[in-house]
Amino acid sequence: MNGKAGPRAEGELTTRTRLERGRGALGPALELVHTGRAPTRAVLTAELGVTRATAGAVAAELEALGLIRIDAKPSAAAGSQGRPSHRLSIAEEGPVALAAQVHADGFRAALVGLGGHTVATAPGCEIIDADPAQVIGSVVDAGARLLRETGRRCVGAGLAVPSAVAEPEGTALNPLHLAWPAGAQVREIFTERVRAAGIEGPAFAGNDVNLAALAEHRHGAGRGARDLLCVATGHRGVGGALVLDGRLHSGSSGLALEVGHLTVNPEGRPCHCGSRGCLDVETDPLAFLTEAGREPGPEGLLVQARTLLRDAYADPAVRSAAEALIDRLGLGLAGLVNILNPDRIVLGGLHRALLEAHPERLRAVVADRSLWGRSGSVPILACTLDHNSLVGAAELAWQPVLDDPLGALG
Repeated sequence: MNGKAGPRAEGELTTRTRLERGRGALGPALELVHTGRAPTRAVLTAELGVTRATAGAVAAELEALGLIRIDAKPSAAAGSQGRPSHRLSIAEEGPVALAAQVHADGFRAALVGLGGHTVATAPGCEIIDADPAQVIGSVVDAGARLLRETGRRCVGAGLAVPSAVAEPEGTALNPLHLAWPAGAQVREIFTERVRAAGIEGPAFAGNDVNLAALAEHRHGAGRGARDLLCVATGHRGVGGALVLDGRLHSGSSGLALEVGHLTVNPEGRPCHCGSRGCLDVETDPLAFLTEAGREPGPEGLLVQARTLLRDAYADPAVRSAAEALIDRLGLGLAGLVNILNPDRIVLGGLHRALLEAHPERLRAVVADRSLWGRSGSVPILACTLDHNSLVGAAELAWQPVLDDPLGALG
């Protein structure tokens, strides 16, 4: 025997070698499709810096895992020449992550697939008890019902809470707008409830605005930004988050960007933190309703504030209140621009509605008050994702799959 492999054996060896070389590219490839940056195999090949054959093997492996779909015969665009590249898309019936959110007015559960696509939601409202296990148990039960109803495979679960979440402990350090005790073990409680509900996969917890920023950076108004600043009102209070070079900046222990406690009105309202006139109490839904002379209603503060701003902006009291909040918000954003120099700002919650009501005023305040705003304006955009904190919570659960699809699902 001459020791040479036959043509068939050589072909099998080449295929195995190609797959082995491409295995390390599975995660990056999935993330490219997940974030919409690789709509075709040609783009995937270029982004990964691999051969066309290797990119094809990688895409085929992801399709075999039930994560993406390959359209080998896409229709050509009018006037185009040559054979169009295979199109890549998220598998519509693929696995999902369970996303959960708790806020001052209740909770919401959702199933979120790759690409940030929400498959099903289950809103729920209840008085948030001082025991976090009660509402966390309720939101997990709601998510478990969605999984049973849809029959979808679950890769894991993520929880968004209106508090800084310390790492690595997973504790809610300052749930100021909930009755929960400081230091509540939210990730441990969430993990226990997820396991008790028979839901497979890892469980995570994070701050709601951090997760909103992550979702907007991957799938929304922040896509393509290098250094993205997100500032948003929840149902109560104000939060901020920063994405640097595509990664969420959480500081040394998960507590970075507590922007709600920037002082924007030194003679203003007392804040829960012990200071006075913070963004947290000067630009949130309760502040807007108070400024406009309205009493909080039963439908939830954020819903009521948005509705008032949308339907009654012509009312002088409402317009005056909106302008006051815009000026305070602009002052806070200008300080953050001076410190952080982001290349884009996205606003969520009531801040999104304030921007949409009077974009020129807010942008003018930021430009006038910030050093960099005068020399080169920072784009200020509205968040575009509905329930972006839920989508961000799902991103936590999807991350192990994005890091290692075979290890997580194979």
